Amino acid sequence: MEKRYSQMSEKELRNEITELNEKAKKAEQMGMVSEFAVLERKRVMAEAYLIDPDDFMTGQRYSIKQDGGTFFIKYFNGVFAWGFRDHSEELEALPISLLEE
Repeated sequence: MEKRYSQMSEKELRNEITELNEKAKKAEQMGMVSEFAVLERKRVMAEAYLIDPDDFMTGQRYSIKQDGGTFFIKYFNGVFAWGFRDHSEELEALPISLLEE
């Protein structure tokens, strides 16, 4: 049985990210768009566990990597920041690895 990201050491997480990057490149080269998207989401989640949520503050707005938008943090739940994208009124969660400090 595989370990959860929350149970992995930093070294295990980094190895997992490297492996996911390699698999994602292969999937992209083979034109497997869905597989590529799944692997990218897994990578983002693994990266989130390498970041300290205390590096971010509630009540602050941060840029979203690769999106160009911004995200206002209302609160945290684990490695997820809950808040509002740009000027939306819909509460949503983003892994903290998608936010730029």
